[in-house]
Amino acid sequence: MTPITDIPTVSLAIQQAVAPVFLLTGIGSILGVLTSRLGRAIDRGRRLNEMTAERMRTSSHEEIRTLSKRTRWIRRAISLCTLSALCVCLSIASLFVAVQLGVDLSSVVSLLFIAAMLALICGLLCFLREIALATKVVDSP
Repeated sequence: MTPITDIPTVSLAIQQAVAPVFLLTGIGSILGVLTSRLGRAIDRGRRLNEMTAERMRTSSHEEIRTLSKRTRWIRRAISLCTLSALCVCLSIASLFVAVQLGVDLSSVVSLLFIAAMLALICGLLCFLREIALATKVVDSP
């Protein structure tokens, strides 16, 4: 049976884990947007590839190249945001392991959270680059 003195410690760990859980929700939303954009780019690429050679214009070839670049940037963004979510999960798990085992894992939790933030920042920058590529096609005459 768990002594009553451990309950406040576990309660504190749960309180500290709430903010990262909200972060996971945000990352999940970003991943939803990214996968939707990836699906749309892939569908457009398939339609362009189904065109016959005589119907394919130079602009279609350029659009296929742009779609290829966009999908690479989206894949990078998805990978980095997923890595960020995994680091957040590991930091939460480390927090509870530290409480349960009574060891100091504060440096591990901190490093995992910093890694999560760096991965998320890089993922968002990749997303920004993909948006720039997508709007470049629309803005060009």
